Amino acid sequence: MSDPRYTAKAATKTEIPRPKRGEGQWALGYTEPLNKNEQSKKDDSPLNVRDRILYTYSKRGFASIDPADLRGRFRWMGLYTQRAPGFDGGKTAMLEEEELDDEFFMLRVRSDGALLSHDAVRALGTIGVDFARDTADVTDRENIQYHWIRIEDVPAIWERLEAAGLDSMEACGDSPRPFLGSPVAGVAKDEIIDGTSALVEIKERFIGNPDFANFPRKFKTALTGHPGHDVSPETNDVSFVGTVHPELGPGFDLWVGGGLSTNPMLAQKMGVWIPVDEVADAWEGVASIFRDYGYRRLRSRARLKFLVADWGIEKFREVLENEYLDRQLVSNPSPESPVGHRDHIGVHEQHDGRFYVGIAPTAGRISGTILVQLANLIEEYAVAGARLTPYQKIVLVGVEPAVVEDLVARLDEIGLSARPSNWRRNTMACTGIEFCKLAIVDTKERARTLVGELEKRFPTLDTPITVNVNGCPNACARTQVADIGLKGQLVMHEGEQVEGFQVHLGGATGLQANFGRKLRAHKVTSAGLDDYITTVVTNFLADREAGELFATWVARADEDLLRGDKLLEGVTAP
Repeated sequence: MSDPRYTAKAATKTEIPRPKRGEGQWALGYTEPLNKNEQSKKDDSPLNVRDRILYTYSKRGFASIDPADLRGRFRWMGLYTQRAPGFDGGKTAMLEEEELDDEFFMLRVRSDGALLSHDAVRALGTIGVDFARDTADVTDRENIQYHWIRIEDVPAIWERLEAAGLDSMEACGDSPRPFLGSPVAGVAKDEIIDGTSALVEIKERFIGNPDFANFPRKFKTALTGHPGHDVSPETNDVSFVGTVHPELGPGFDLWVGGGLSTNPMLAQKMGVWIPVDEVADAWEGVASIFRDYGYRRLRSRARLKFLVADWGIEKFREVLENEYLDRQLVSNPSPESPVGHRDHIGVHEQHDGRFYVGIAPTAGRISGTILVQLANLIEEYAVAGARLTPYQKIVLVGVEPAVVEDLVARLDEIGLSARPSNWRRNTMACTGIEFCKLAIVDTKERARTLVGELEKRFPTLDTPITVNVNGCPNACARTQVADIGLKGQLVMHEGEQVEGFQVHLGGATGLQANFGRKLRAHKVTSAGLDDYITTVVTNFLADREAGELFATWVARADEDLLRGDKLLEGVTAP
């Protein structure tokens, strides 16, 4: 899907770095597709698949779907085929994608930081009940994710979503993926600036826009005006982070080039000040650079982070200003980073005297039924609405003081605790082998049982320790920036391959942002995971200094204390 408009910004003012070999950059004249993904997008805009779903595939059934749509363009509508049952993790990399396809779909629904009314939450719940075998997961992209979706039911699902002001447009694919917004935008006492209007403008201008529907790969956006940097801005392609200019007041810094997976990189901070009404223009500029100059030759190097790493942040800013914004950005020191992350779990007073209540499903797993029950509580207690979080949690906004404790008690009854254990509060998991064709191991159920066991062994844990469980190397659950990051793989145990994990220890975002420490040749089996984490945490609790965080301790601890085979002398594991 090349377009001559995309080459109109050729280097007339700015010297553009050229790689040693052609990387498929449109603006440098490489407009012919260099791989099957690029060819498919050129053959037909992925946005056109919506009509085929509505008027052909949903009426003729799964067997009628063109393979190029099924394994490509469907993603722009938030649809992936899910993993067929009966294939263990050893088959993941050995079989072709079509061999792993089931005739059911995963469907992602965007929220983009929006405040969801009780009607919207109820619509999300009834879709799970009526069309998705009661599935509904909260993802770390602030989505609701369903499974077991039939192609015949998609039009009815979309109709129900649209009536609630929701959609699945470009929730997957080489597109602007769902945005992360602060769950407490507009209500937090310590908020620097409310960026809700900017996210609304970006969505209205660019989602479903053909000029921004064909990026080299996915493009992830985050925006927060909260000092807790509560949207993991370090790990997104483009992030707008609340800052204050000494003369101009509150605005946003711009960070670009973050991303994890097999080549993790933290976003680089531009050190600028952008007013809220110019955020959408800045987003357009960054997205246009990615579209025009992003590497399209190899999918493994097609994320924005590789371009930013090659160009450097100064050159990236120069191109953005000269070639896309036609103005200079205001320089301003990047805001101070917080320690740890802010997940907003618990009961907190808002600036208007009402409260927000953060609640924690275990590893993001809920159900359509629970969402319906949640919608009923939101309506009954006249709560303003709900927001999803980047940590697979939910925040209820605008709760009157007189009803807070009653509401918290009722939430507990449906399994959504506002005062969870540290383990439940700080554990995330990706979809895993249950439904994902890329996964190698089970994640959701393994995380749930892990949380239950650790709650028994450390019932009064007094410090947060994040545990992120991922089913493959792609880091959808942000493995590398967790205190304990678990990357699923097959490991040898007593001469057999079994489910297990490579362990990353001491990762973090915020002030101590770094990727977790990997121990040489160290793997742990899934069956041995409870005991492994127990040993490491026991060593930490015995060896830590006053107020020391887990990540800080990992950085200085002897490797013997991290491998899980040894307890400190005189210490007993629970």
